[in-house]
Amino acid sequence: MRYSQKFEIARFLAVLLDRRYTIPGTSIRIGLDPIIGLIPYVGDTIVSVAGAFILIVAAQSQLPKIVLVRMSLNIAINGMVGAIPVLGDLFSVWFKSNVRNIELLERYAVGDRRTSTAGDWVFVVGLLLGIAFLVMGTVVGIIWLLTRAWEILQGMP
Repeated sequence: MRYSQKFEIARFLAVLLDRRYTIPGTSIRIGLDPIIGLIPYVGDTIVSVAGAFILIVAAQSQLPKIVLVRMSLNIAINGMVGAIPVLGDLFSVWFKSNVRNIELLERYAVGDRRTSTAGDWVFVVGLLLGIAFLVMGTVVGIIWLLTRAWEILQGMP
C-alpha cells in the first residue's frame, strides 16, 4: 500500500471517528467514537485500536518521536477518560483525539518520507502496548468500582 493511500485511510478514519456527522440543529460535529464508546467495557478499546492506525502511519512517515508521543498521549487520554460512562463519551465529542492526531500527521509529514527504522517500530510498538495496558487498566478499574458499588448497594437494608 502506498503512503498516500495510507494517509487517505488515516484521514478518513479520523473524520469517521471524530466529526463525520452534525448533530441536527447545532454546529456540533461527532463521529463514531462517542457512539462506539457507549458499548460497556470494550467500546473505548475498539476506538483506541482504530485510532492507533493513524499512529502507525505517522511512524511509517518517520515523524519525530516527540510527535509520536503526543499522538500516543491523545489516544491514551481519549481511551482513559472515554472509559467513564457517559461523561467520557461527552469528553470524546469535545477532545477529538483522532482529528488532533491527523492534524499532527499533516503538519509533520512533509519532506523526506523514508521508510521507518527498526528503532522507530520498537518505539511505536512499545507505546501502543503501553496505551493498551493503560486503557485496559482503566476499564478493569471501572468494572471493579462498579462491582464494588453494586455489592455495597446490595448489602444496604
